[in-house]
Amino acid sequence: MTKQVQDAYIVAASRTPIGKAPKGALRNVRPDDLLVHAIRSALAQVPALDPKTIEDAIVGCAIPEAEQGLNVARIGALLAGLPDTVGGVTVNRFCASGLTAIAMAADRIRVGEAEVMIAAGTESMSMVPMMGNRPSINPRVFEGDENLGIAYGMGLTAEKVAQQWKVTREAQDAFALASHQKAIAAQRAGEFADEISPIEVVERFPDLASGEIAMRTRRMELDEGPRADTTPEALAKLRAAFAAPRDPGGKPTGMGSVTAGNSSQTSDGAGALILVSERVLKQFGLNPLARFVSFSVRGVPPKIMGIGPKEAIPAALKVAGLKLDDMGWIELNEAFAAQALAVIQDLGLNPEVVNPMGGAIALGHPLGATGAIRAATVVHALRRRKLKYGMVTMCVGTGMGAAGIFERV
Repeated sequence: MTKQVQDAYIVAASRTPIGKAPKGALRNVRPDDLLVHAIRSALAQVPALDPKTIEDAIVGCAIPEAEQGLNVARIGALLAGLPDTVGGVTVNRFCASGLTAIAMAADRIRVGEAEVMIAAGTESMSMVPMMGNRPSINPRVFEGDENLGIAYGMGLTAEKVAQQWKVTREAQDAFALASHQKAIAAQRAGEFADEISPIEVVERFPDLASGEIAMRTRRMELDEGPRADTTPEALAKLRAAFAAPRDPGGKPTGMGSVTAGNSSQTSDGAGALILVSERVLKQFGLNPLARFVSFSVRGVPPKIMGIGPKEAIPAALKVAGLKLDDMGWIELNEAFAAQALAVIQDLGLNPEVVNPMGGAIALGHPLGATGAIRAATVVHALRRRKLKYGMVTMCVGTGMGAAGIFERV
């Protein structure tokens, strides 16, 4: 942005651990409460900042209904104890909702309309199903082939990508195994400590005979998804979970290759970041984690939505005036191994800088929260490893890709 008024700096970034849906530790924790925890944790990282200076909270949520409806952003801000003067707006760009929230918050600062913003994301896939409680697709979608991809299940789009980009089942399973191995190694090394704020979960155990309810408090410090016991043999035994690809005549071209093991995990979680102007940095003596550099979103055919980052990444780099080789860390959301591998091979991404601590196949993917969660990963990793630039990118349902770039300062 060559004509921006000022820069936007990230001074705090925190997230909850990610729970497995629908039977994990966070299954009974409301998404607005997850959001409250993330916001409070981010605020705790900058105790010198006066909360009254915060103008707005922009929160991503992919399915903003039921427990995460009624403008969860405003509700979360108030329940977090922020002043009534702090606004709240919920945004939905499916899997890129959290990253879009960050870009929108940064832009408010960069054009001079605000000086302190909260950007966040929250999602409970335990409480709100992936397509919502009452999905209703416009009948016109089914009238012709041009829009039929809108109605495809995400797994089917991954099969389409695997077929078109010739990504084998073996390559997908190997990628999934590496995701778990990297995540386990990062957990054991304590590399998530800067970004994760442990959460205490109250569990209730009813005794049907006596009518009494026993209560136990469990402290959750790490993401639930990574499995140290994942093996090539175990992954190879899993059946394809979605329809097999078909040729133009409608005949199956072979067995499908996308399985539960090489796909992202349904999850619960939230993340929050605080962005400020340079004037506020100086006013409160804050140390920035990173500067927000650029954001781009691009559309692709809905039936191959997983390839979206292939278009968004070059666009974000062009806006920033940077090259792919400048990126020291890339969080490429692993919606499916098939689409992640297709993006990596098509753009020639360096595997060494892609998801160094594992991705959504191991860590989980709480839809609208993922962008904020992975942004927290990037900004802390850049500082910890003394890297200059990092990126968060993902494919998006109905055929989009999004990418955001951050700079350590």
